[in-house]
Amino acid sequence: MTNKKDSTRFDALFGATKQKKQTREPTDSKPVRKSKSTDPDYVRTTVYLPKQLHKQLKAAAADEEREMSDIVKELVEQWLKSRSEHSDV
Repeated sequence: MTNKKDSTRFDALFGATKQKKQTREPTDSKPVRKSKSTDPDYVRTTVYLPKQLHKQLKAAAADEEREMSDIVKELVEQWLKSRSEHSDV
């Protein structure tokens, strides 16, 4: 059974949150970055790495304030470029 008093208290909290979201002004002038999961130019894939390698990659990405996927993308691009350079010979 729901208590009307509790319902009113929660409704006020939810209403305040909704109002805050609507009136919130952007604090940063940086352009909004589209997430990769919603970007049609990206596709999600699965890569299996040994646990220790994953741990090292995660730590290195955090240290450089980069996403692991950006590092993997960069390395795959380098590998494909070197592969094409070797096949042209």
